[in-house]
Amino acid sequence: MKFFRYLLFSAVLVTGMNSCKKDSENLWKVEVKSPVEKVQLIDISKELYDPNVSLESFTQKYPFFQGTVPNEDFAERRKDPEEIKVYKEAISKIDVTKLNKELADLFSHIKNYFPDFKEPQVFLYSSALQGIMEPIFYESQKDMLFIDITAFMGENNPNYKGLEQYFQKSMNPKNIIPKVSEIFAEHFVERNFEHQKFIDQIVYYGKLMTLQDAFLPNEPDALKMNYTPEQYEWAKANEANIWNYFVENNLVFSDDQRLAERFINPAPFSKFYTEIDNESSPQIGIFSGWQICRKFYQEKPETKLTDFLKMNAQEIFNQSNYKPKN
Repeated sequence: MKFFRYLLFSAVLVTGMNSCKKDSENLWKVEVKSPVEKVQLIDISKELYDPNVSLESFTQKYPFFQGTVPNEDFAERRKDPEEIKVYKEAISKIDVTKLNKELADLFSHIKNYFPDFKEPQVFLYSSALQGIMEPIFYESQKDMLFIDITAFMGENNPNYKGLEQYFQKSMNPKNIIPKVSEIFAEHFVERNFEHQKFIDQIVYYGKLMTLQDAFLPNEPDALKMNYTPEQYEWAKANEANIWNYFVENNLVFSDDQRLAERFINPAPFSKFYTEIDNESSPQIGIFSGWQICRKFYQEKPETKLTDFLKMNAQEIFNQSNYKPKN
């Protein structure tokens, strides 16, 4: 499509012009009344690989960590030099003190909108690269959050050899907090994609991104989307043309479930089936849903977050008056 191709050359100009404009007031920059001062953060693997900690005392302290692995195998794993090497490299990449402060700030903002939320005990651990595709796990019933530090060793780390590059872009230490926030956002938004239209799906993700805005008001937008700065700028520069494409091709209210594969699921780029595809930002449907929800809050800034999350996609879309222009 020619309109996409044109904006590839004009994106720098558009971005430069926009950067000169004064940022509008951030609705989500609020004073937190009862901030969380400090998070209980424990590095399980530090004790796992410590030869001075007996297997018996370790398993008694963390009975959930061994799983179904027999004692003999578990004891051998604790001495595995390769596993120990990966753990030491992974933990060296993380500023634990900084992470504690960032988690405390995140939990404070969540509690500000959901007073019943109880900040979890946080466990850092090494999966020895086995769990890097889903590195964050939240056990809501037990108020426990697990972070696999081997998933945040940095893009192009030799340990990630063979892993698709588009996954690696969000495998840096700075991506930990946005990914943790995303896990909590999913906890507060009901999901049901059965027999749903494209608009229902993208607004669902738009709600998640709105919670990212509320939970992380000071975090760069690109990180919230797991984008690079360049991917975010491309999405912003092409926002109107992306939406025009959806409208002109009758995708907005389509119930074609293949659209998720093209515009929502993780991928190196979005699939417009044009010459622009390889240059496009991935998961662009999520970005569009986010902008719809942002426009809704421009129109209805007084709406309580909990009420907004209960609204259906059609209501949000209609009341947003979303019609982006070039």
